[in-house]
Amino acid sequence: MNKVNKLTVLGRAVGGRASAAGIGLTTQRRLLQPAMLGLNSASKLQRFPHKLAGHFPLPALAVSGTRLLSGLAQDVPAEDPVHPKKFLPNDVVLYQYEACPFCNKVKAFLDYYDIGYKVVEVNPINKKEIKWSQYKKVPILTVDGEQMVDSSDIINKLFQRIHPEKYLDSVPDGDEERKWLGWVDNHLVHVLSPNIYRSASEAIESFDYITTHGNFSFTERIIAKYGGAAAMYFVSKKLKKRHSITDERAALYGAAETWVDALKGRKFLGGLEPNLADLAVFGVLRPIRHLKSGRDMVEHTGIGEWYSRMEAAVGESSRIKV
Repeated sequence: MNKVNKLTVLGRAVGGRASAAGIGLTTQRRLLQPAMLGLNSASKLQRFPHKLAGHFPLPALAVSGTRLLSGLAQDVPAEDPVHPKKFLPNDVVLYQYEACPFCNKVKAFLDYYDIGYKVVEVNPINKKEIKWSQYKKVPILTVDGEQMVDSSDIINKLFQRIHPEKYLDSVPDGDEERKWLGWVDNHLVHVLSPNIYRSASEAIESFDYITTHGNFSFTERIIAKYGGAAAMYFVSKKLKKRHSITDERAALYGAAETWVDALKGRKFLGGLEPNLADLAVFGVLRPIRHLKSGRDMVEHTGIGEWYSRMEAAVGESSRIKV
């Protein structure tokens, strides 16, 4: 019975400017090459030029009579009081479950902003990887040793450090963005579990994904795949009742279409570029995209085009392999 309870917890986790100064004798733009930026690849920089401007503000350099040598030697720019130093953490570690929607919210944010991070996969049965923390849920993010918890709070804190000028009132940009961020946590995530575990075969498919990507021994993998699938099949029925869902797929399709309607013909809710709500919806849906529920959602709703645009905008993972 204790194992079933632990597997239930496991299953629930699835369902965590640059502005150019005038060019004169004493100013010169910095020459950058993709290999010097710490990005995943040159192609990512070429495909997403907006990330260069957002991630590497380039104040004009005081040359003071020196010249660049072979495009590498350059003077150190003076501190710019108007454009504070860019948020560039040295060590970011995400403690997660691979299939957790809240963890994937955080990963979508980190990937979009090209913040390199290491991943520690937490075993959901014994949680030995986070015994050091008083917080016993995921995601947990450590940034240069500072612990952050709760996906929404993590993202808010990181966004504030990346864009301090947009957080003068300590809130995200605009009521629309804030409204849809709340919708993700209070509605969208609740329609996932009843769909992921809608039938025995879908429950097994989901746990096959979880155990393949999770931190399990061979024995734990077998127990979790079949025992967890059985447990979550019944738990999902309770969740369905709790959230007044009568038809699982109808609820999922309705949520997808609600989001598409919110776009109002825009590429993203944020306009030409994704905002925090775009990243949250994308992150939550990413774990189910290639499961049956996600395939059905794309087939029967208009969310597929937006999802593809988000895949391109977020780009390659910023995860650091260790």
